[in-house]
Amino acid sequence: MLPHQAIQKRLQEAVKLVLPEADTVSVLVQPCPDPKFGDYQANALIGLAKARKMNPRQLAADLLAKLDLADLCEKVEIAGAGFLNFRLSSSAVTRTLGSAAAGEHLFFDKAAESRTVVIDFSSPNVAKPMHVGHIRSTVLGDALARVLRLLGHRVITDNHLGDWGTQFGMLIVGWKMLLDPEQLKSDPLAEMERIYKLISGRCDPEKEGFDQATLDRARSELIKLQAGNPENLAIWKEMIRLSQSQFENIYSRLRVKFDHTLGESFYNSALECVVETLLKSGIATESRGAKAILSNASLPPKEDPFLVQKEGEWVPNPFIIQKQDGGFNYATTDLATLAYRLETWHADEIIYVTDGRQQLHFRQLFASFRRWHPEARTKLAHVWFGSILGEDGKPFKTRSGETVRLADLLDEAEERAFKVVSGKSPDLPEDARREIARVVGIGAVKYADLLPNRQSDYVFSWDKLLALNGNTSAYLQYAYARIRSIFRKGGLENTQPGTERSELKLSEPAELSLAKHLLNFGLVLEAVAREYRPNFLCNYLYELAGHFTTFFENCPVLKSEATVRESRLVLCDLTASVLRQGLSLLGIETLEQM
Repeated sequence: MLPHQAIQKRLQEAVKLVLPEADTVSVLVQPCPDPKFGDYQANALIGLAKARKMNPRQLAADLLAKLDLADLCEKVEIAGAGFLNFRLSSSAVTRTLGSAAAGEHLFFDKAAESRTVVIDFSSPNVAKPMHVGHIRSTVLGDALARVLRLLGHRVITDNHLGDWGTQFGMLIVGWKMLLDPEQLKSDPLAEMERIYKLISGRCDPEKEGFDQATLDRARSELIKLQAGNPENLAIWKEMIRLSQSQFENIYSRLRVKFDHTLGESFYNSALECVVETLLKSGIATESRGAKAILSNASLPPKEDPFLVQKEGEWVPNPFIIQKQDGGFNYATTDLATLAYRLETWHADEIIYVTDGRQQLHFRQLFASFRRWHPEARTKLAHVWFGSILGEDGKPFKTRSGETVRLADLLDEAEERAFKVVSGKSPDLPEDARREIARVVGIGAVKYADLLPNRQSDYVFSWDKLLALNGNTSAYLQYAYARIRSIFRKGGLENTQPGTERSELKLSEPAELSLAKHLLNFGLVLEAVAREYRPNFLCNYLYELAGHFTTFFENCPVLKSEATVRESRLVLCDLTASVLRQGLSLLGIETLEQM
């Protein structure tokens, strides 16, 4: 058991002795915000005391009398209104480092109870190239999947492709009328996007090139597709095949894999049944010729996703599940998808990773599903994110004003990284420089996206992205490579220090500071999983690299005497292991040399 876990367990036991009826679930131990006050802190006692009209500091004192932490802490102090601050003893730290060096753990434990978690992310549209906006959903969803799996949960990833809908009527018209076979061979998604733009322009009554005959034909081709017309089905399937081939190329470069790729079309056969069930149960109703879910007045207006305020009044904000023309939409498909995931995978938690513009849709979706399946205890989470901006503060575009294609972004990242690597290590063979550039370039794009608070917009800057200093992927990759170079210089590449449980010595402040930071790795992973925020891990790793730099500058490793040298090599090795594991959880590769 890691020190913070042992402290927390004993604290909860002490609470039970003093307040037998108290629920100790909220009695948690977290890293102390300011290290000068201690290593860990517990603040739940204040709430427990206030609920019982007790003095929080007196409650803290009563608990301290029942709390034996002599083997873990050098001191425990009551602070402020009733906080408990815990400072670890150096012996507790060295014991934990020793067990980690022996391979017993890497400062984290598996979850006590494994959950089945479905993560819906990436979800590009068929017949359109993946653009820069897809990077956020893709790398965020992948990082959450990696962290949850490491913590022992059963994770199911599903790439919910946009492979059905009215756009395919227009695409089929364009395929039959305007398709350039040579362009389709060289760049299928670009060609499909070209014909879609041309035909959709002719189908829009508000555009100058509107043509009623083209719109009528698009509707006709869509009806034929929906009815199973062999020719249109074949064209549609070819569009999907070509799209998935190019999507897979992107995912391969990003090292992202999915357990399932169930597009919107997979749920077509269930949509009519969903609508009928919701109508019969009274959850949905007729609304202006459509079928929709409306407010049931069970919530205050501000909290009701089926109401919206207009001119000072609350008016209906319907969740339409069948349009006036009888067609189904995203709402219908998403309800059917939710039901499938619950019935097929028995999900304990379903996470949707999309941009922030879809917040209202998911609020309505989750509220609708709760009314449809009130017995379900599945946790539903919308993990939303902001936009990527150019350095002008506007949405990130190409110089010509087009949306940046993701493949082009990754190409440019690798090329820019190649120039940096070639400038710093011109004597390396080109294939070695290309491999380093691939790892550094792709890692830089991912890290730049995962580092900010996901709910904030962020500015995309190539100069900051590839910098070898500051909070960047390249800096962390370099920190890892620098640690590995210590072992090469000492002729220790194939040794693992500390495996014999030698006595570790942490006499210098920089050693102890680095060691204590390593101990918090598991707490950070738990916070990432709980709050869906990989940026916590990014900042932890950046701070870890900073602690290592301070240690390395103040504590000689290879030139120190034997027992000190062994302890410091253990610190180096564990730091490298946590950096490698942490970057891997972010989907970022490491290099032994840079």
